[in-house]
Amino acid sequence: MADRRQVITSARRLFAEKGYFSTGTTEIVEVARVGTRGALYAHFPNKKALFLEVLEELETELGEKVGLTLTGGTWRERLEQALAAFLDASLDADVRRILLIDGAVLGWDAWREIEARHGLGAIKLMLDKGNTEGCLRVADTETMSHLLLSVIDEAALLIAHASKPRKARAAVGKSLAALVTGLAAP
Repeated sequence: MADRRQVITSARRLFAEKGYFSTGTTEIVEVARVGTRGALYAHFPNKKALFLEVLEELETELGEKVGLTLTGGTWRERLEQALAAFLDASLDADVRRILLIDGAVLGWDAWREIEARHGLGAIKLMLDKGNTEGCLRVADTETMSHLLLSVIDEAALLIAHASKPRKARAAVGKSLAALVTGLAAP
C-alpha cells in the first residue's frame, strides 16, 4: 500500500508541475522511489488510470475544502461561498492543471461525470434548501443545478486558461455573484 500511495503522491506533484503529457511513467516511478514501472503497473493498468485516481483524490479534497467555507447564515450565502471557493481553488496549481486543463485527457464524458458526481449533488442540495428556507426562488432545482455546475466549470476553465488568472478570477467572481443574486427570492 505504501508503494501505491507514493506513486499517487509523486504522480500528482508531477502532473501539477509538468502536465499529464509531459510526465512519463518512468519519471513517476523514479520520483516515487518504488523501483521499476512494474511497481506502478501493479496498482494501475496505465498512466490514464493513475491520472483518474489522482483526479478523483483531488476532487474529494476540493469538496472537503469547499465545505469548510460554508459559514453563511442562509443557503443563498452558502451557495455563494461554495461557488466562490471553487473559483478560488481554480488558482491552485494542482486544481488548475490536473482538473481544469488536463482533465480533458479522460474525455469530455468521463470528466463531466466526475464533475457532476462531486459537485452536482451539493449544488442541488443548496438550491433545495434555499427554496425551502425562502432565500432562493428556483422553479426547477434539478435543471438549475446542472446549469450552475456548467457555469462554475466554465468559469473555472476561463480562470485556468487566462494569462492573468487572478484578474480573471476577480472578473468571474463579480459576474457569478450577479447570477446568484438573480436567484434570490424577493
